[in-house]
Amino acid sequence: MGDVANFEEAGGAPSRSSLAVLYAVLAILAAATAYIAVQLETMRRDMAFARQMAAAEVAKVRQAASLLDSASQRNIEALRSQVEEARRAAAAAAGQAKVEAALYAERLARELEDAQKRQSEQVAGEVSSVKEAASAMTGRISEVSAEVASVRSEAAAAKSELEKTIAELKSVRGDLGVQSGLVATNARELAALKALGDRDYYEFRIGKSKAPQVVGEISIRLKKTDVKRNRYTIEVIANNRLVEKKDRTLNEPLQFYMTRFRTPCEIVVNEIGKDLIAGYLATPKAQAGR
Repeated sequence: MGDVANFEEAGGAPSRSSLAVLYAVLAILAAATAYIAVQLETMRRDMAFARQMAAAEVAKVRQAASLLDSASQRNIEALRSQVEEARRAAAAAAGQAKVEAALYAERLARELEDAQKRQSEQVAGEVSSVKEAASAMTGRISEVSAEVASVRSEAAAAKSELEKTIAELKSVRGDLGVQSGLVATNARELAALKALGDRDYYEFRIGKSKAPQVVGEISIRLKKTDVKRNRYTIEVIANNRLVEKKDRTLNEPLQFYMTRFRTPCEIVVNEIGKDLIAGYLATPKAQAGR
C-alpha cells in the first residue's frame, strides 16, 4: 500500500487492469500455497503409512528370520544328533567287525590246521602206500628176474635140444636120386626143421578117398596102404601133372619138381595106418625166376 501511495504520489493512479492482474497472481499464489500444503499433508500421511508398512514388514522379516533361525538350529541339532548316532553305530560296527574278523581268523586257523593235519596224514598214507608198492615191486622184480632167468634157462635148454635134434636129423637120397634136405621122422624133429626156416612145411593127414586132398600148392590122393609092411601108394598132382608114387616106405623122401622152384619138393610120410597116412610137404623158399 505504501508503494501504491508512492505510485500515486509519483504522479499516476494505477489502472484497474494492473490491479486485476495483481489480484489474480495473489490468488494463484494462495491457491498454489494451499495445493502445496494439501500435497505436503498427503505425502506426510503416505510416508507415515509407508513407515508403518515398512515397520510391519521388518517385523515380519524379523519374525521369519527368528523362525528360520530356530528351524536351522533345530536342524543343526538334529544333524549333530545323527552324526553322534552314526559315530556310535560306526564304533559299534567296527567293534563287531573286529570281533567277526577275529572269529573268522580263528576259524581259518583251525581249517588250516585241519588241512595240514589231513595233508600230513595223506602224505604219510601215500608214503606208506609207495613203500608197500615199492616193496611189492621189488618182490615182483625178483619174481620176474627169476622168471627171466628160468625162461633164459629154458630157452637155452630148448636151443640146445633143438641143436641136438637138428644134429640127429639125416639127409638121405630121395626117390629121384637127389640128395634130400634134412628129414623129420616125428613131430619134435619137424618142429626143429620149422625153427630152422630153410623151407616151408605143410603138415597133412589124408584118408583113402576118390578125391585128392589139397596140401600147399599140390594135391595128394591116397590109393592104398600096407600097415604090416609100412608101405603106401599115392598120386601127386603138381603143375597139372599126375605122378604116382607106388609102394613107398615110411620116412622116405618122395621128390618131384615144380616150375616155381629150382630144387625138388619133398613128401615125407611119418605114419601109416589103415587107409590113412600122415606126414608133411616140404617146399624150397628160394623161387626160380620165370
